[in-house]
Amino acid sequence: MNLNKHDPMTEMEMDMTPMIDVVFLLIIFFMVITDMTQADLEDLKLPVAQNATADKPNPDEFRPIVNIKIDGSILVKRELLFDPENEDDYKVLREYLSDVARRMKKEKASGLPDEPLLIRADENTSFKHIQKVMEQCGYAGIQIWKVQLAAAEAKKDKP
Repeated sequence: MNLNKHDPMTEMEMDMTPMIDVVFLLIIFFMVITDMTQADLEDLKLPVAQNATADKPNPDEFRPIVNIKIDGSILVKRELLFDPENEDDYKVLREYLSDVARRMKKEKASGLPDEPLLIRADENTSFKHIQKVMEQCGYAGIQIWKVQLAAAEAKKDKP
C-alpha cells in the first residue's frame, strides 16, 4: 500500500535567496540609521554640572549643534569648520552659522532667530574657543542670541 500521496514531479522547492537579500538590506538600513542619529555629537568629555536639566530634544525640530575639541577645532556633523592651525580663518564657521540662522524660527518682534544654538565643548577646552563661537554668533547676518552650553550630569552617590 502506497501512503505517499504527493507526486515527485509536481514537488516545488522554496528559493530563499530573495528573503536573505531583504534581511541583509534591512540590517544595512538599520546600521546606517543608527549611525546618523549620533552624527551631530562628537565624542567629548563634557564638564559636570551640579544643577542641570536632562536634554530631551524634539527629533522633528531643527537643532544646530557645534562641537569644540580640546585643541580648539570646531566640528559640525563630523565636518571641520575651524582649524586652530589657521587662527584667523573663521569664514567657514560664519557661513555655517549664517545658514543656521536662516533656517531657525524667527522671533516676530525683532526678526532674530528664536531657537538656541547648542555649543558642546570638552571639559578641558579653553574658554577662549567657546568665546570665539559666541563672538561669531553676533555678526550681522547671523545674530544668534540664544546659546545653550552642554554639560554632563553629576553622578549620584548610591547609598
